[in-house]
Amino acid sequence: MTWLTWRQHRAEMYTLGLLVAAIGAFLLVAGLPMHSLFPGGAGQCVGVTVSEACSNAIRRLAEDHGYASKMLSLFNLVPFLIGAFFGAPLVAREMESGTWQFAWTQSVPRMRWLAVKLGALCLLTTVLAVAFSAVITWYRRPMDALDGRFTTDAFDLEGIVPAGYALFAFAVATAAGAVLRRSLPALAVALGAFLALRVLVGGWLRPNFQEPHRIVELVAADDTTVDPGGSRMSTGNHLDWVITSGFSDSSGRTLSFPETAGMYTEAKRQGVEFGAYLHARGVQQWVQYHSADRFWTFQFVETAIFTGLAAVLLGFVVWRIKRRVF
Repeated sequence: MTWLTWRQHRAEMYTLGLLVAAIGAFLLVAGLPMHSLFPGGAGQCVGVTVSEACSNAIRRLAEDHGYASKMLSLFNLVPFLIGAFFGAPLVAREMESGTWQFAWTQSVPRMRWLAVKLGALCLLTTVLAVAFSAVITWYRRPMDALDGRFTTDAFDLEGIVPAGYALFAFAVATAAGAVLRRSLPALAVALGAFLALRVLVGGWLRPNFQEPHRIVELVAADDTTVDPGGSRMSTGNHLDWVITSGFSDSSGRTLSFPETAGMYTEAKRQGVEFGAYLHARGVQQWVQYHSADRFWTFQFVETAIFTGLAAVLLGFVVWRIKRRVF
């Protein structure tokens, strides 16, 4: 069975292996000049006062490597490609070609056939996704030190979540192939499910994996940075993930934007600084955030969601193959 799995899926193995290798080579070439900007590490360039060398390095990072975020956003589909290209043809190809009638009636029972294929391809999917994540993590090291790891082009591509994404893509593509019996439609369905779940988890569930921290303080009379668009107060750590911010009155009621905009207009009419105007009325500013040290907790939670759903889908595939006569 191992030899058969290799024979049937070696094209995908070669293609996806070369894809990850090409990404790794590209990021190595693009990343070495970026890393050389910070000989002692970008972490030393964090703080209220930085050296001229750090200022120049940060400026060159923005000028010469400003494309990084847009480029990395495109790589969000790589875990899908790794998983779905293994999963879509696993069962569907047998249905399309009719070879299931031969493969499942020989000395190898269909459950053993399925177990070997699922085990081997799940392992290979995980290995490729982890390798992909490793090269992204290395490439982004200077940016992580300056911007944190909760940005979308960092959290979604680093750590262990890419392996969870790839396993889910593998499972949903395999399940779609078992139902639709066609590889290309299975890929299309898998892509839709993958994107929908990524948006749902990243946009709605992830900020609520844990209760956000909250800081509330009275607006200082001499604060010249405050504006009606929202609070700009710092959490004390530039690596924290700020969820939302705003203003509240002296009773703690959250103020809407029209209310703060009206206060801003009134302060201008009176010729008073906006900060002083808010301070005189007891207005507070607040910020909700997740601290940087929650990165790995969030990684494990999100990976568990995707791998758990993958396990459910693969269980469905096992049930369908075991019970259904095609």
